[in-house]
Amino acid sequence: MVRYRQMEVSFGPPLTWMVRRLVIVTAAIFLLTYLPGVVFQWGLPFQLFGLRPYDVTHRFYLWQPLTYLFLHAGFFHIIFNLFALWMFGSELERTWGPHQFLFYFLLTGVGAAAFDVILQPSAVTSTIGNSGAVYGILLAYGLLFPNRPILLWLLIPVKAKWFVLFMGVVEFVSSFSNPGSNVSHIAHLGGMLVGLLYLRGGGIPFRLQLRYHEWRRARLRRKFEDYMRKEEGKDESGRWIN
Repeated sequence: MVRYRQMEVSFGPPLTWMVRRLVIVTAAIFLLTYLPGVVFQWGLPFQLFGLRPYDVTHRFYLWQPLTYLFLHAGFFHIIFNLFALWMFGSELERTWGPHQFLFYFLLTGVGAAAFDVILQPSAVTSTIGNSGAVYGILLAYGLLFPNRPILLWLLIPVKAKWFVLFMGVVEFVSSFSNPGSNVSHIAHLGGMLVGLLYLRGGGIPFRLQLRYHEWRRARLRRKFEDYMRKEEGKDESGRWIN
């Protein structure tokens, strides 16, 4: 019988376990908040759960630096963020594991909010969306896979490290040239900065986890080698020989 090899063609990486759940949760919250807000002019969820620095510093709405991550202002907003989360986050999750990836996602997202609150503690403009975490993920991707090709504007192939540098410069310049825009460039820079400090400077839990996995792999390797030596010390009947 003639057998044919199966060929799989896919656009982008496969959707990993934690990224899939983040996509589902974010999409569900979007349907429960944005659509009723448009139809019934219901803005209460954005007022209570969006990031408003004044509410955090004066009213102690301490849940906002977390809850703002799962709110979005429109279809293009959520599609862009979830697309970037899938494209870059799936590769990181396969490298780190789901729990470490979730920790990094929340760390950079909340860190971006803290950066925004510290720099403008009395601001009354609400920030929503997980773009801060997405920019942190983008930075991690550039550090871990610096030479991976990325299509800039879906046309120009550039290495990941130069793509990350380009995006960082754009956000830095935009934070000064467009201070009153609806895009929180400060939060984007904050997500990248927190990710950089964690991975390069203060990422002690991450480094400890890497060392633990290295130690565990070395321990399993020694056990396997010991087992193979014992097997080589048996004859064909399974009895030990000296």
